[in-house]
Amino acid sequence: MFHRNLLCFLMSALGVSAQNSTQAGKFVVEHPTLLNLGFEWAISGDANRNAAVSVQFRAAGESAWRPALPMVRIGGERVFRKRENLDYTVPDGFAGSILNLQPGTEYECRFQLTDADGVTGQSTQSVRVRTRTEPQPSPQGRTLHVYPPDYQGKRMEPSFTSILEAYCGAGLGDWSVVWERRAQPGDTLLVHVGLYRPERLNYVDPMMTPFDGSMSLTLKGTPDKPITIKSAGDGEVIFDGAGNHRLFDVMSSQYHIFDGLTIRNTDVAIFAGQKEVLGAVGLTVKNCRFENVGFGVWTEYAGSRDFYIADNLFLGRDDRFRLIGWTGPMWASAGPYSSHQLTSYYAIKVYGPGHVIARNAIAYFHDAIGISTYGTPEPDPERQASSIDIYGNDMHMSNDDFVETDGGVHNIRVFSNRGVNAAQGGYSSQPVFGGPVYFYRNILYHVPSGVAFKFSAKPAGLFVYHNTLIGEQTVRDPYSNVHFRNNLFLGRDTPDRGIMAWANATDAFSSDYNGFRPNKGVTRQYVWLAPSAGQQIYEPKPADWKTFATLAEFRAATGQEAHGLEVDFDIFENLVPADPAKRHAVYHAMDLDFRLRAGSKAVDAGVPIPTINEGFSGSAPDLGALELGAPPPKYGPAWLTWQPFYR
Repeated sequence: MFHRNLLCFLMSALGVSAQNSTQAGKFVVEHPTLLNLGFEWAISGDANRNAAVSVQFRAAGESAWRPALPMVRIGGERVFRKRENLDYTVPDGFAGSILNLQPGTEYECRFQLTDADGVTGQSTQSVRVRTRTEPQPSPQGRTLHVYPPDYQGKRMEPSFTSILEAYCGAGLGDWSVVWERRAQPGDTLLVHVGLYRPERLNYVDPMMTPFDGSMSLTLKGTPDKPITIKSAGDGEVIFDGAGNHRLFDVMSSQYHIFDGLTIRNTDVAIFAGQKEVLGAVGLTVKNCRFENVGFGVWTEYAGSRDFYIADNLFLGRDDRFRLIGWTGPMWASAGPYSSHQLTSYYAIKVYGPGHVIARNAIAYFHDAIGISTYGTPEPDPERQASSIDIYGNDMHMSNDDFVETDGGVHNIRVFSNRGVNAAQGGYSSQPVFGGPVYFYRNILYHVPSGVAFKFSAKPAGLFVYHNTLIGEQTVRDPYSNVHFRNNLFLGRDTPDRGIMAWANATDAFSSDYNGFRPNKGVTRQYVWLAPSAGQQIYEPKPADWKTFATLAEFRAATGQEAHGLEVDFDIFENLVPADPAKRHAVYHAMDLDFRLRAGSKAVDAGVPIPTINEGFSGSAPDLGALELGAPPPKYGPAWLTWQPFYR
C-alpha cells in the first residue's frame, strides 16, 4: 500500500511538473508593415504562466542588439458576447511586435523562450525579416492615357475614353462585358483632368457601366508590377458616381494602386471584399480625396491582405454642425436625430493581415477606421486580422468611434492618431481575440459617453501607453490581460462620473505611471475589479467592484499606480476641457493645444518602455502623447495644407 501511494504521489508530481513546463510549438512571422514586425509562438503547458519570451533585434549589418518589448503570454482568456453566440478561448502561446522600425530595412530578430519549470522543443528562434516600402507604380509597364468622354484637346497615345476601355477594352451596351483585356501587370493608367461620371441608365454609357454605374476591376498585378490608376497631374480627376451604390469594385483584384483621384457621390467608393466570398490583395489607395460617400474603402474578407491606405481625405455625409450619436437617452435632446440615420458608415474598414492605414484625414462618418468585427478568428494566421498598423490619422466628428480594433487577433498597432468629437467611444476593442493590441501616443478630445477606450465584449491582450485622453474611462465590461503605462486621463467635471474604471477579468493586469484628473464633486473616482490568483470574473456581482475617492486610497488597497499622479489642466500649455453640458458641441483640433507645460507634474513622470519612448529628453519620459521639446506630430496627409474640418 505504501509503495502504491508513493507511486501515485510521484506520478501526480510528475504530471504537475509536465503541465507547468513549456512545450515550444510553431513560430509564425506575420506580414511585415512599413514600420513594425509581428510574431506569434504557439506553446503548450505553462499552466502556472511563468514562461517568458525576451526579444532582441538589430538592422542587418549592425553589431549591437537592441531590446524590444517582450512577447505577450496569451492563452486561456475567454472572449465572448452572448447576444451573438460568440464564445472563443484564446489558444496558448506568445505574440508580440517589434515597433517603430524603418521602412525597406532588413532586421535580424531573435527570441528566447524561458521557463523555470523547463522548456522542451526549440527554445530559441532567429529570423531575418524586411519591412515593406510604400507601393509605387512599375517603371517597366506601359503608360495608357485615359480621357473623359467630353475631352476635346490633343491626346497622348495610346489613349482611351474611360477607365474600362483602357483597363479591359470593354465596349458599349452588351459588349461592355466582352473584356478584351488590355492592361497587363506593371501598366499605369494615367488619368487626365476632367469629370468621369457614369450615365448608368444610358444603354451605351460612354463610361461602359450600363445600369449600375460600377467599374469592376478584376485583373491581377504583382507586388513588383502593380496595375496603377493615377492622376496625370494636369488638373483634378473626378470620378462621380451620380448617386450609384458602388463605384469601384476591386474585390477580385490583386496589387492595384489608386493615386491622386477624387471619388464622390456614391454609397461605396472602393468595395474590396465580402466575408466568405472574395477580396482584394495588395490594394493601395493614396493621395485621394473622397467626398459625399457612404463608405470609403471596405473589405471584410479574411483573405484580403497587405493594403496600404494612406494620405487620403475622407469626407462623409453625416451632420457637420452637431455631434449626434446613435443610441441611448443622452441623445434625446437631438429630437429627430436621436435615432441616428446611417448616411455614412466607415471611411475605412478592413480584415485580414498586413494592412497599413496611415495619415488619413477623416470626418463625418459613423466610424472613422475599423477592423471588421468578423467573429471567431479562422485558425489560419493568413486569414486573421493580425499585423495591422493604424497611425497618423486625423479624425473628426464620428457618431460612434474613432478607431475600432474590434475583430483584431494579434499585433494590432494604433499609434499617433488624433481624434476630436466622437459620440460613443474613442478607441475601441470590442472585442480583441488575444492580442496584443498596442494603443500608444494617441490623442482624444470630447467623447461625451465617457468611453475613452471602449474595451467591451471581453477583449484580451491590450497595452495602453502614452495616450492623452481628455475624458473619462468608465467601461465596466470585464477584460483580460490589459496594461496601462504613461497615460493621461483628464476628467471634465462630468456630474456623477469618476475618472477611471479598471475591469480585470483575470489576474494578468497592471497599471502604473499614469496621470489622472478627478472630476470635482465625485466621491467614486476610481473603480476596481480584479480577481484573486487563478480566478476569473467575467460576470461580476456588485460586491466585486471596489470604489475609491482618491488615488492614494486606490493605491493602498490594490498595490497599483505606485507611481501614479493626480494632475490638472495646468500641466498643458493652454488647454481646457470640453463642456460636459454640451454633448452635441463641435470642437476643432486647430483650436486645441495638447503640449505639456515645462516644469509641470506630467514632465519626466513616466517610465522607459523599449521601442516606445526611446530618445526622451530629461530624466524620464513624459506622460501623455507628446514629449516636451519633441517635434510636433503631423496628423493627416502631408499634401493637405489647409484645415478641412473647420466650420
